[in-house]
This record gives sequence, C-alpha cells and structure tokens, in this order.
Amino acid sequence: MAETAIDVSHITKLYKLYANPNDRFKESLGLTKKKRYKELYALDDVSFNVKKGECVGIIGTNGSGKSTILKIITGVLSPTSGTTAVNGRISALLELGAGFNMEYTGIENIFLNGTMMGFSREEVEARLQDILDFADIGDFVRQPVKTYSSGMFVRLAFAVAINIDPEILIVDEALSVGDVFFQAKCYHKFEEFKKAGKTILFVSHDLGSVAKYCDRVVLLNKGVKKTEGPPKRVIDIYKQILVNTSEIDDRSMIKENISRYLHPETAEGKWFSRLEINPSILDYGEKQAEIVDFAIVDDQGEINSGIVKGRDFEIRMKVHFNENLTDPLFCFTIKDPQGTEITGTNTMYEGFDTGVMKAGTEHTAVFRQKMNLQGRSYLLSLGVVGFAKNRFTVYHRLYDACDINVISDKNTVGFYDMDSTVSIDDKEMHR
Repeated sequence: MAETAIDVSHITKLYKLYANPNDRFKESLGLTKKKRYKELYALDDVSFNVKKGECVGIIGTNGSGKSTILKIITGVLSPTSGTTAVNGRISALLELGAGFNMEYTGIENIFLNGTMMGFSREEVEARLQDILDFADIGDFVRQPVKTYSSGMFVRLAFAVAINIDPEILIVDEALSVGDVFFQAKCYHKFEEFKKAGKTILFVSHDLGSVAKYCDRVVLLNKGVKKTEGPPKRVIDIYKQILVNTSEIDDRSMIKENISRYLHPETAEGKWFSRLEINPSILDYGEKQAEIVDFAIVDDQGEINSGIVKGRDFEIRMKVHFNENLTDPLFCFTIKDPQGTEITGTNTMYEGFDTGVMKAGTEHTAVFRQKMNLQGRSYLLSLGVVGFAKNRFTVYHRLYDACDINVISDKNTVGFYDMDSTVSIDDKEMHR
C-alpha cells in the first residue's frame, strides 16, 4: 500500500461575517449575548488523502473552498476543526509571489524563499542557476521586485517554486502564467515532476489539464466534498454543477435515466440501436426538450460508428420538445477517452437560428463535416440547451453517449490532420 503524502481529516473552516465592526467589537468584549454574525463555512467536514507519487486534482466553482484547503494544508491558514498531516517537503504555488519581499531584489527573494523552505544557503546556491535559467528575466533579477512587470514577477515566482526540488508540489491555478512560450516551459516542468514520481496536488479550472495529468480528482462545492474518483467521471459531475443540476450526481440515478438507451425493447427501431452505447453514459437536464434518438452516419449514408478519415460524415440528433422553446441550441462535442474536449460545435456557432419549437413536436438537427481527426477512438456527447427565463438552461445532455472510431492509414502529430500537401523545389534545395 502506497505511503500517504497528505492526509486531510474532517477539515472545517468557519468564518464569522459581521454586518459592521461595532458588532465584532461588542462581541469580543462580551457586551452582548445575541449572535451578531452570519456563519460562512468555507469548508465543511472535508476529508481526503494523497498517496506518495500520486497526482490529485481539486476542482470546483469559485467559492467552493479549493484555495482554502490548500492554504490549510500548507499552514497558511488554521482550520476551525479537523487535522492535516503532510509527509514530505512542500513547494506551493498558491498565490504566485506570496512570501516575496517587494523591497528585495530577485536574487535576495530566491534565497529568502529557499530559507523559508528549510534549505541552507549552499543548497539554494546549488539550484540558483537552474532558477535563473528557468525565469529568464536577465539582469532584472538583481533589481527590486517592486520594479518588475507582472510577467517578470510570476516568471520568477514560478521558477523558484518549481526548481527547489520539493517532494510534494502544490499548484493553485499557476500553470498558465506568462506568455505562451513560458507556459509551455511550465507544463514541461510539470510533466517532468509527474514522470519523476513526485506527489502533486493540483487545483485548476482547466479541465483539460486536470483530465490529462491527474490520477484522481476531488470535487468541492460550496465547501463540501461532493465526490472523488477518476478524472473523467468527476469532471462530468462537475459540469452538472456548473449548470445548476448538482443534485444529479448519484450513479444509480444516472443508470436508471439511461435505461432506454440500453434496453433492447425500448431501443428497437431507433438509430442509436445500431451504435454501441456507452454503459456509463451520463444523462441529465431539465427535460423541457429531450434527445430521443441520435446517429453517426458515414459517407455512404449508413449508420456507422466507424468513420474513414478524410471522408464526410454526419451527426444527427432527434429532439422531442415538451415545452414551447425559442432558439434552442443543438450541440455536439467530441472528446478523447481521457475526457479532453477535442472539438465540437453548436447551431449558434454555425450561425443557424433554430427559431420557435412547439411543444409536442420533434426536430432533427444534422451536422455535416469532414473527418480530419487522427485514427483512434473518441467519445461523442450531445446536447440541447438554451435560455429559459433569461437563465442558461440545460434541457437535455448525453455525455459520452457512444464512440466514434476513426479509421486511418495515415496519422500525423496531435489530434487534427492539417491535410498538408508537400512540394520541394530541387533547385532551391541545392543553392
């Protein structure tokens, strides 16, 4: 059994919110017995652990308690109740530059931060050149950091945190700093940490990065841990929370909702009956409109999940409208098996106004395009959404409904084939 690097046990963080400072003052002096504050639970009985060598992500909406739990783990905040235990030397990228003295030079701040982490001056000096090379801010490193641009500041802060050689790296929304070249360097270093078997606790709104790097994900919502598990499953539940359907996170409910896509009798005569439906399909929405059938159609007009690369194909979705709706959006998304969204579109992006859909009617949206993805298997998600009473509403979504298997005899780099043509001028080559 892997050794535990971080253990979070029943952590609660309670803040008292006072309407005005006088109420706080009166209470501190015991001048009133009446409760003059509102209680805000930034965290409410949160528990999880991280094993050594594991990369664990924490996701959730703003105000869910993600940054608070990291600050408690690193000792920046104290919990109201509960305990944390850390086994290993931590480097934390919470708020980039936290712990920097604005009057000190970059060099002085490098040694200051190294000392705060328990390194001797000699140990910091041994890592100094790596830090300077990574930050790449030139002679500015010998100037007070208060003179830095925001870009130089975050470059130095990241370089210090990630080159100290920690046993545990804690990252809070810090991999997308600086320009695109520095971001690439940050992600490369992050991947080096992961390959080296370092323990990583990673907080980000970038769900693609969470799906790519994390072994397990913890989902927080309004200070409460909703669930934890494989990235793809937890991200799908998080997307429900984003559209205010967080109550639909019980797997047994989901399986009951999708019975019509799996049961042979109810699927008889449907387009989707000729596709392989995902047994873990995620089906949710308020059902003002409902996806009742869908298909992948190849260039021969046949329903077929196997699409030849370079050829045209269609995605069809038939929707039954239970209410009158104006301008509903028909959508599809294609993801890789790890849950990274590769491509997708909807009727709004394509400039197609759907108009008024009457209750009791059914309409089929057909998306036609050429298959330019590389040869491999992907997952197709479908949706119909819109704005009901000025509120974005998910009428119905089917996440990871079925697979699309791209058949190819020529693959290039990445997900998408640029379909390049090559010419070489022999005369030019020999000049």
